[in-house]
Amino acid sequence: MIKLAQPHDRLFTALMSTPETAGALLREYMPKEIVAVLTPEDPELVQGSFINEELRPYYSDRMFRAKTLSGRSVYFYTLMEHKSYLDRKVGQQLHRGISRFIEQKEQENPEWTLLPAIVPFVLYHGAQEWTIPNEFLALVDADEALRPWLMNFSFIVANLGPIPDNRLARNARLKAGLMALKYGTRDPKTQNEALWAIVAALEEAPELLVPVMLYLLTTFQDLDESDVREIVIRVCPQETTEMISVFARNIVEQHKNEWRQEGFESGEQRGKLEERIEMLIDLLQERFGSVPDWVRSRLAEADLNTLKGWSKKIFGAEKIEQIFQ
Repeated sequence: MIKLAQPHDRLFTALMSTPETAGALLREYMPKEIVAVLTPEDPELVQGSFINEELRPYYSDRMFRAKTLSGRSVYFYTLMEHKSYLDRKVGQQLHRGISRFIEQKEQENPEWTLLPAIVPFVLYHGAQEWTIPNEFLALVDADEALRPWLMNFSFIVANLGPIPDNRLARNARLKAGLMALKYGTRDPKTQNEALWAIVAALEEAPELLVPVMLYLLTTFQDLDESDVREIVIRVCPQETTEMISVFARNIVEQHKNEWRQEGFESGEQRGKLEERIEMLIDLLQERFGSVPDWVRSRLAEADLNTLKGWSKKIFGAEKIEQIFQ
């Protein structure tokens, strides 16, 4: 049974399931200095996820192994953020994922002498502007004089929002998938305006019809069965009208319950959580000024009842720490 409550992960998985598309993502979004040392072969997907189970509704990760011209291996750790608001601790999530992968490699080869080369890469498709520094050290509270001796790494960020649709990708399959992901987090008006541009991109990659259609059904709020039928007609014009009607009906009917129960209920629950988090952040800023990152982390991990309890403590607390005791 498809978990429609995590539509971003499901589409990203389908999109990255072919080495050709993964290779296109790396070649089109990696810095030219990195691309220049890679061989022409497409990368290999490393099985498994390196994210904590409780964080998987908020992130997806994929590890790819490529070859360099010198004959070495290089790994690309790709993290996709699902949240509708920015999490400044994305560098910490990258660090955790990379550390887990290194631990796995150490267990596979106890006699190791050199660690694998891993390039961290963030794919961001949220509506909020990306403002997070792309280095781990931005999370560390330290005097400037200490920085040269502290652990640090930089990560590459692909922020889909500001990129014009016609420049998202040259690869047809990658373009169709990234366009869907880009607008899956937008408001209904923006989604409606972009829908048929996404369909036009999908016409060039019809093999993505089902995963993209299911993604649109779970993220585009105004999509209905007539839209599904029209999309199928445009993407698969060779099919007969009867087959198109059956296909459209099956997509809607077979996944309507999961979509509504898992997608809507879980989506509604996440929506309530995010609304409550945003409200609490506003109240905390009004009451105490800046909101520390540790507070944002606690908010992101809390359930709705906990958030409600914290909100009742705000105006009676003299210090922000008292709210979260």
